[in-house]
Amino acid sequence: MKIALPSRQNLIDDHFGHCDYFTIFTVDKDNKEIIEQETIASPVGCGCKSNIAQTLSEMGVKVMLAGNMGEGAVRVLNNSGIEVLRGCSGDVKSVALEWLSGTLSDSGDSCHEHEHTCQS
Repeated sequence: MKIALPSRQNLIDDHFGHCDYFTIFTVDKDNKEIIEQETIASPVGCGCKSNIAQTLSEMGVKVMLAGNMGEGAVRVLNNSGIEVLRGCSGDVKSVALEWLSGTLSDSGDSCHEHEHTCQS
């Protein structure tokens, strides 16, 4: 299984649509371990209006562990088969391991700082 984390300097970026890159971990949920790590560049512009959800889905990503994210981005990711957990922060590997241990849950907090809305 693969999980994605919007990243900047190996930390969860506070804003999904403006991250430098996405860290992708291939994980073994049964053994609660990270098997592989890779990164992909973030698209330019608003994350929910880019093709990042489709790209991540095609890579096999099933979960996005993020800081803040607007409802439009959540909807686009969900429509691509990616579950979203918001409210994450800190080192990307530590956050991934917390998720694997079952201690993370979605904060439900949405970012409302944009003047536009993203449509799915």
